[in-house]
Amino acid sequence: AERGPRRKGRMAGRKGKEVAKTVKQTEITVPKAIKRRIKVQETVTIAELAKAMGTKAVELIKRLMALGVTANINQPIDFESASVVADEFGYELELDTFEEEHLFDETEDRAEDLVPRPPVITIMGHVDHGKTSLLDYIRKSNIIGGESGGITQHIGAHYVKTESGDIVFLDTPGHEAFTAMRARGARVTDLIVLVVAADDGVMPQTKEAINHARAAKIPIVVAVNKIDKPEANPERVKRELAELDLSPEEWGGDTIFGNISAKTGEGIDEFLSLLSLQSEMLELKGNPNKPARGAIIEAKLDKSKGPVATVLIKNGTLRRGDHFVCGENHGRVRAMLDQRGKTMKSAGPSTPAEIYGISGVPMAGDEFIGVQDEKTAKQVIEHRKGSSKKQVVGRKGLVSLDDLFERIKEGDVKELNIVLKTDVQGSLEAVGESLIKQSTEEVKLNIIHSATGAITESDVMLASASGAIIIGFNVRANPRVSAVAEKENLDIRYYDVIYNVVKDIRLAM
Repeated sequence: AERGPRRKGRMAGRKGKEVAKTVKQTEITVPKAIKRRIKVQETVTIAELAKAMGTKAVELIKRLMALGVTANINQPIDFESASVVADEFGYELELDTFEEEHLFDETEDRAEDLVPRPPVITIMGHVDHGKTSLLDYIRKSNIIGGESGGITQHIGAHYVKTESGDIVFLDTPGHEAFTAMRARGARVTDLIVLVVAADDGVMPQTKEAINHARAAKIPIVVAVNKIDKPEANPERVKRELAELDLSPEEWGGDTIFGNISAKTGEGIDEFLSLLSLQSEMLELKGNPNKPARGAIIEAKLDKSKGPVATVLIKNGTLRRGDHFVCGENHGRVRAMLDQRGKTMKSAGPSTPAEIYGISGVPMAGDEFIGVQDEKTAKQVIEHRKGSSKKQVVGRKGLVSLDDLFERIKEGDVKELNIVLKTDVQGSLEAVGESLIKQSTEEVKLNIIHSATGAITESDVMLASASGAIIIGFNVRANPRVSAVAEKENLDIRYYDVIYNVVKDIRLAM
């Protein structure tokens, strides 16, 4: 019973000494040169800074107010303000660029180490135009002889060996997943195959897929499907796509067209060799002799095996037993399966693999990086979790009209991307034209996607990936979409008078 109070007294004494020490330190002594450099993140809270400098937070807040910066104790302040204040207390701040420098293999690949890698292709197009049947046909004709039943595990990516070379197809469910990946900065796809039905022609989702591909700056190859149907009209498809600036090579354009039938298999072999030809022009290469880097294509929680993810390796080689980080998760490759569910020992550039042994379920599009050991992986994840909390506060990627003006003034913004949704086709053209006329020499206006109808989740994802603002003219977004937009930090503006749209944009610019 006696020990309790005594211990308390001891602690109290120690605390008193500490306080005395800090007061003394800030007033009189200059700490040793080594101690005067403090490493901090890009945004640091006042509490953290005070702790690192051994000062009272109140003192810091006072100094900051004198400098004209108002902040409370848990509010992040930017690196510049922190440096100025630290300087007054005799400290020098250093940006903590802890992560990438020492822990990942960032060396440039030498030309002699590079080997050609298969192209990664995403298939897009309108619903029911035959995206899945095209993939199924390619896969079935490709199943290597002697395999029973050809049961393919759905891992979201398919490695196909063709006579003209190997190709990897990403089986993303529509362009939503594709954009979600882009929003997280994953450059996974090398080519996009746009499937258009010959009897149907260009449909709203076809246009949407084109806009998504353009916003991501990825080349498009067109597959005109269902040419076995009596009402098929491939010429009409070419005409409609030429109007959208995808004109075929024989008309002097630079888009490759292939006529196919996913049902009968007609033209598919020729189309695959067209794809190989197109990807040869891209000169895709990878270096297998380094730690793996890639992106998560899809991930789920398996009842019996825990978190499972499909990763597409872009560069390097992933082996069983390797440690890795992806997003805010880390792990060690316990097992690796290919698309047929067979175990793999290693996966090189452009190879998809299903992996087990992750600490949690990552997001599609998260970057996947191989690291030397578990300690490194944990260090990176700690750092990422710390900085992601602050980034939510200091996020500056997306533009709202209000801060657009500020950022144009600073010379940050050279172009403004807009996603435009209206109720009828007539107002779509009218609003679109009057907006594009607002472009100035300093700021260029791009309408990266325009369509009629309510604002959808895929509009929000496209805007998020391209740093765009969404303008709704006589249309609304449903509560779920609004919630997604809020989470993504996106500006949706609603209007019913053209004059107001133009006025607001002109004011901002």
